[in-house]
Amino acid sequence: MNIPDQSIQMQFRSVKRRFKGRYRRAVGPVEVTSLLTVIILVGMFYFSISSFVLQPGVRVHLPESPFLDGAPYGTRVLTLSQEGMVFYNDELTSLEGLGTMLERTDDFSVLLIEADEATTYGTLMDVYGLAIQAGIREVVLATRPPAVPLP
Repeated sequence: MNIPDQSIQMQFRSVKRRFKGRYRRAVGPVEVTSLLTVIILVGMFYFSISSFVLQPGVRVHLPESPFLDGAPYGTRVLTLSQEGMVFYNDELTSLEGLGTMLERTDDFSVLLIEADEATTYGTLMDVYGLAIQAGIREVVLATRPPAVPLP
């Protein structure tokens, strides 16, 4: 039995053409849908880790100083505001209650005082006296570096 080859090949070509897809896939450097998906996921991640709640606090304008000395990490911080508020380790207290709070702490190494520029010298001396009575060995006054002049 001899079957002509040409007719079989023609039949296969017609089958091949008949089942070919109508829409061709766009070929480019990056597909737009996957790029948009990645951008949306990154945006959702960024918004989920962002903090939208402001931390409460008191604005303290530290005085400028050309010489800066640091305090070791983990020191206790005492903040004196212009309005007369006293914060010891982020806890609002008064000058009378500050002495007992300083005496209750076990670590007597360093106290960092962040005092506003408008804080009086007498208030600083009162706080310094309370720190010495509590047994604190070193008191450091926080300052900020001077502004860098623009060229």
